[in-house]
Amino acid sequence: MVALGNFLFRYRNALFPLTCVLLLLPGPPLYPEPLLAAAIGAAIALCGQVVRALTIGLEYIVRGGRQGKVYADGLVIAGIYHHCRNPMYVGNVLIAAGLAVSSNSWASVVVAIPLVVLAYSAIIAAEEKYLSEKFGDAYAEYCRDVPRWLPRLRGLARTIADSRFHWRRLIVKEYGTPAGWIGVLCGVLLYNLWRGELWTLRRDEVFGIVWIVSVTFALWLLARVLKKTHRLEAD
Repeated sequence: MVALGNFLFRYRNALFPLTCVLLLLPGPPLYPEPLLAAAIGAAIALCGQVVRALTIGLEYIVRGGRQGKVYADGLVIAGIYHHCRNPMYVGNVLIAAGLAVSSNSWASVVVAIPLVVLAYSAIIAAEEKYLSEKFGDAYAEYCRDVPRWLPRLRGLARTIADSRFHWRRLIVKEYGTPAGWIGVLCGVLLYNLWRGELWTLRRDEVFGIVWIVSVTFALWLLARVLKKTHRLEAD
C-alpha cells in the first residue's frame, strides 16, 4: 500500500480528471430525475468544500511534496487537524462522491467512489510512514489522539471560534477547486438532460444551469486576476 501511495502521490493531481472521466460511465440511473441526483450530489460536494475551506482557512499545512515525493516541514496539529488527520483528503473524497452521485449512474458510483477512496488511502499510508519516521513519538501520540478519516466533532465549534480565519489565503489557494467541481457537475447535468431529450422541456432549468456556470467562471476569473496581479495575496 505504501509503494502504491508513493506512486499515486506523484500523480495525485490526475485523480480529479480521472474522476471526471468515470462520471460518463453508462449505467442504471440512481434516480428517475437527473436534477434530483445533481442536487444531492451538489450537497455532498459542498460538504467536502466546506471541510477543505475550514482546513485551509484555519491552519494550513504545507505538505505539497518535494520532487514528487511526500514531504512536510513540520507536524501541524492545530485547526481542523486537531480533529482529523487528513481533512483535505476527506474533503476530496466527499467532492468526488458528490460528483459521482450527480452523474446519476450506478456504474459511476460503484466504480469512482471506491477507486478514489483506495487512492487516498494509499497516499495516506505513504504519508503516515514518512511522518512516523520523521516525527517519531510526537506523530505516534498525534495518531492515538486524532482519527484518520472521520472527524472528531467534539470541540470543533470552539476550535473555529478561537482561531483566526484567513480569508485571503483561502481565496488565493482554493479558488480553482469549487470552480472545477461546480463546472463539472453542471456539465454532467446538462449532458444528462440532453441525453434524456429534456432540453426543450426543461428550458428554464437549462438557462439556470448555464447562469450558474457563467457566474462561477466570472468569480474564478476575478480571483485569478487578483492573485496574478498581486492585489490579493495569502496572509
